[in-house]
Amino acid sequence: MSTKTMIETNTPASTLRHKLRIDDVNMIFTRDGKSLPVLENINLEVFDGEFICLLGPSGCGKSTLLSAIAGFLKPTSGDILIDGEIVRGPDPRRIFVFQERGVFPWLTVEGNIGFGLGKLPRAERSRRIAHYVKMVGLEGFEKSYPHELSGGMKQRVEVARALAVNPDVMFLDEPFGALDSITRMIMRGELLRIWQAERKTILFVTHDIDEAVQLADRVVVMSARPGRIQEIVPIDIAHPRDISSPRYLELRDGILSQIGLAHNL
Repeated sequence: MSTKTMIETNTPASTLRHKLRIDDVNMIFTRDGKSLPVLENINLEVFDGEFICLLGPSGCGKSTLLSAIAGFLKPTSGDILIDGEIVRGPDPRRIFVFQERGVFPWLTVEGNIGFGLGKLPRAERSRRIAHYVKMVGLEGFEKSYPHELSGGMKQRVEVARALAVNPDVMFLDEPFGALDSITRMIMRGELLRIWQAERKTILFVTHDIDEAVQLADRVVVMSARPGRIQEIVPIDIAHPRDISSPRYLELRDGILSQIGLAHNL
């Protein structure tokens, strides 16, 4: 049985605008002539400006789901709609940020951030590059090349490049997974600061429960493959979130229990 889950919010539903709707999506891959169910009966509604984390164990299909929403994969059955239109392929209004850092090594910070802005007048392009350089805290590094930057700085460049093209939606697939724990914490704070300023709709894949509870408006908990939506957890704590607060710990422990880890830690 499929379940359609909407956001729980204090804001009247009539004032919220749907951005994304997933209707009964299934994904089956074929390997060596055998069918491999990857996603099963996925239903979800996301509102404009929401920060959604897709959380689940490795191999549960969360990255596959994100790729389908972004238009890189076609569901075996079911529909994915953004702004009421069925997603039939990638769209330049929607930007994907991968775990493996995708900065161009032959371009400077400025060149990377401005990569998708070639059609803009030079003055507007320069203004936008400067705006996002400042937003991600890379002032003074505009002329630097990626090999001169730390891992966290490279990830900031990629986020800035994604934001510079003014996307409707940002898809982030474990973008901080390759960073050390301290840099991850810093980047989470930076991403939240940027999201609060820009209010883009964000879908963020992670297998880190603390990362999900720290970032998301709602956490979509997925089961092991074939991936199903096991539970959707509204995170009713204002930012910045105190990770030692009773409510934070209650939400985190509830998700741990949901995925069967509460008694294994």
